[in-house]
Amino acid sequence: MSTLQEKMYSELEQKEIFKQALDNGLAYLETIFNRNVYPSEEALLNLTQFDEELSVDSTNPKDVIDQLHQYGSPATTATLGGRYFGFVASSVTPIGIAAKNLATFWDQAPAMHVLSPIGCKLESVVEKWLVDLFNLPKDTCAGFVSGTSTANLCGLAAARYHILKKNNWDINEKGLRNAPEIRIITGKHAHSTVVKAISILGLGKENIEWVDVDDQGRINTELVPELDQNTILILQAGNVNSGAFDNFEQLCKKAKKAGTWVHIDGAFGLWAAATEKLNYLTQRMELADSWAVDAHKTLNTPYDSGIILCANRAALVSALHMSGSYIIHSEQRDGMLYTPEMSRRARVIELWATLKYLGKKGIDELVYTLHQRARLFTDKISVVDGFYVENDVVFNQVIVRCETDTLTESTLKRIQELRDCWLGGSAWFGRKVMRVSFCSWATTEEDVDIAIRSFQKALAIELAVTD
Repeated sequence: MSTLQEKMYSELEQKEIFKQALDNGLAYLETIFNRNVYPSEEALLNLTQFDEELSVDSTNPKDVIDQLHQYGSPATTATLGGRYFGFVASSVTPIGIAAKNLATFWDQAPAMHVLSPIGCKLESVVEKWLVDLFNLPKDTCAGFVSGTSTANLCGLAAARYHILKKNNWDINEKGLRNAPEIRIITGKHAHSTVVKAISILGLGKENIEWVDVDDQGRINTELVPELDQNTILILQAGNVNSGAFDNFEQLCKKAKKAGTWVHIDGAFGLWAAATEKLNYLTQRMELADSWAVDAHKTLNTPYDSGIILCANRAALVSALHMSGSYIIHSEQRDGMLYTPEMSRRARVIELWATLKYLGKKGIDELVYTLHQRARLFTDKISVVDGFYVENDVVFNQVIVRCETDTLTESTLKRIQELRDCWLGGSAWFGRKVMRVSFCSWATTEEDVDIAIRSFQKALAIELAVTD
């Protein structure tokens, strides 16, 4: 046995570094709800502690964990807390943290059943749960990927394979050169990850047939061009700024008649389907062919947890095909058939734990509470002089602006500097805006009030400066 092996076997036996990391993690959780949402200037400056040459000799493991905790913990963004409203990034449920910690010790890769029986089993179980929650066609399959960016890529890859196969063109064998043309239709507010996926798949951004949207960012149904069986229609469940949902009932019915593949980008909004008071937003989305959604957004699972759902199992598996003489297929689920990656962690473990812990009623309550917090913030900010809400708040997104673009940008910067809450900026029909995303289970009514006061303080400071 080598010296390094002896060292690491000893560390496993003694378990001190695991206890140290756990203690540090618990200490971090104790402060998460009271600390600055964004790291202090001192914490950011202290990141220079990591600017060092790789050591020649092995480092004491205790020192490694100490450095991470001392200088890394203070430099994290407090997304676990209740006042982070940027980038539609949620907190994490306690059960999610606990399950992920346990799964870290397992270190499973559910590419094949033989690699991880538990990982593949839980993927099969969660697949059924999600189909039931979202009321999707019974044969719908699920792939567990890193996020909706990849899920969109998978859904559109399945659509591409299916359409070309119908035209007697096997893209896996022949590639795209001289392939039959595929039309892409989507709204002008499609998320950037959709455009990225179209580019990566070789379908060409210049080939997109853009459709104008209404004042909430929804695709204008009357302007959607004629559909056919060589077309992919991409819709949204939750506009990234306004949270608005496209008219699935009208457009999916129309697409179904034409034989058009419908893909729904529902990164955070698809969860409305699992909520009694909000599922009207997703009516008839089950008529689509593929759906992309994140669990690490609305459901508050740990990062990273994206899901591709596809009603055409054969198309998804064929588009993401995997072969090799060393691969051992089983009669059970082999997860690599439903994702681009072979090597990936078993993120389904904490997704399963979160779903099981919450149950249908808990999921309903969690999602609807996010909407309630968004409504509460809207009601309160709407009566504060100098702020204007620009959207109909139907889900968890609120768009706010000040009197001028300059004042909006400077006030946003000031809010970020105050560190009582954190949110990002965007553009909305040519105007600068602040985008407030309510995604954390931990957000309380008091957190909303703190955020409102921070908005007021920031604007007051900026108005005083300009005077």
